[in-house]
Amino acid sequence: MGDAPTNTVGAALVPGSGEHDPGTRTILFTDIVESTSMTQRLGDEGAFALLEVHDGIVRTRVASANGREVKHTGDGIMAVFPSALASVRCAIEVQQTLAQHRRDHPDQMLFVRIGVASGEPIERAKDLFGSAVQLAARLCSHAAPGQILVSNVVAELCAGKALPLMDMGPLALKGFDQPVRAHAVSVAL
Repeated sequence: MGDAPTNTVGAALVPGSGEHDPGTRTILFTDIVESTSMTQRLGDEGAFALLEVHDGIVRTRVASANGREVKHTGDGIMAVFPSALASVRCAIEVQQTLAQHRRDHPDQMLFVRIGVASGEPIERAKDLFGSAVQLAARLCSHAAPGQILVSNVVAELCAGKALPLMDMGPLALKGFDQPVRAHAVSVAL
C-alpha cells in the first residue's frame, strides 16, 4: 500500500513473491475550500495555522482508519487505504471533526471538500499514479464545501454497509471523456 516493492512499470508486487499485487486501493483527496482567498484574508501565518488544523485532523483520522498519507498537496492531503469502507468512514469523520472545530472556533471557518475513488494505481517512489488517483482528485475538485463525493466503484465496494450514499448520477469531470457516476456521502454535522 505504497511501501510495497514495485516492478519496472510501477505495479505493486506481493512482498517476497515478485508477483503483481492485484489488490485494489482506495484513494482519498482533501482540499481546503478557497485556500488562496483564505491566505489573502488571514495572511500567511493565519492561513498556515488553519492548514495545520486541517493537517492534524486529516492525519489523525487517516491513521486511525489504517490509511497512509501519500503526500501533502499544499492545501490538502492525498491518502490511500486498503479498504473502501475505511476511506469513506475516514472522510465522514474528517467532515464531522471539522464541523465540530467550526462550532468551537466560529472565527475559523475551515471547510474541506473530499473525493474518493478505488482502483489499481501505479506505485512509484511511495507515490500513486493512474486513473483512480485522477478520478479521486477530480471528484474532490467537483465536491461542494463540506461535501464528500465517491466514485461508483467505491459505492459498490461499500454495498451492504449502511453508508448514507446518494446517487448523483453521471458527472462531467475534467479530463474524462465520458461522464462518471458518483455518489455523495451524507454527513450528519
